Amino acid sequence: MQNPEQTSLENLAESLKAPKSRRSLLRGAMVGAAGATGLAVAGTALWPRGAAHAAGVAASTCTPDSVQTILDIAATAEQLAVTFYTYGIKNAHELGITGQNFNYLTAAVVEEQLHLNLLVAAGGKPVTGTFSFPYGEDTFDYQDKFVKTLDQLETAFESAYLAAIRDFVYLNQPDLAVLAGQIVTVEAEHRALGRSISASIRTADNWAFTPVYVKSVADAANVLASEGYLSPKGNNSFSYKPASLNQNPDVQQRTPYVVACS
Repeated sequence: MQNPEQTSLENLAESLKAPKSRRSLLRGAMVGAAGATGLAVAGTALWPRGAAHAAGVAASTCTPDSVQTILDIAATAEQLAVTFYTYGIKNAHELGITGQNFNYLTAAVVEEQLHLNLLVAAGGKPVTGTFSFPYGEDTFDYQDKFVKTLDQLETAFESAYLAAIRDFVYLNQPDLAVLAGQIVTVEAEHRALGRSISASIRTADNWAFTPVYVKSVADAANVLASEGYLSPKGNNSFSYKPASLNQNPDVQQRTPYVVACS
């Protein structure tokens, strides 16, 4: 008999199944296909003279998710992030991650936990706390697989939060739009610092503009499901546990700060 969490997870995965044409979107992004899978795919190539207009055309074709849907999926994604970094820290020796690189991971897990705490306080309800990874247990045994997974996850998170900003603007939720911006900038740090762990990656901070690979926040869950993050079974099942906020005392700005307009 399935427990309620597993049923909810299966319902999410079923309702958010991505078309086959989108299944390798994030994977393609990691191997250098950004130029072929950016906004130009939607027919909105951003030439300098028409950048603002083209971006407006792209945005106008998207239907915003509800605030609750955004918060729920974002909270679920943050639980996935905490789970990923927790297991990475636990297996740092096997992954060959030490020194400053290890500090990157402990800072990241604290920051993701703080994001999660705030999203839950705002009303977000994670759909599941049990996840899988495309490489299964090998994710935490081989550094190259770990870094590739990190890159893919943070790419998805960045796209999702940028889509959330657009939706919050449509929904007249400016405070939530700013909060999503405060989170996505940190996710971008995670991606770059995580990529810098690998000696085989020549340039860790390799984006001039962060691409938005999804139409909506729900679409990000779509992609994560199709890439193998929402189908836990057997040895490829990893459960979320709250991360200690004391793992890295160097993490600052632990609550959102915004200068008041008046």
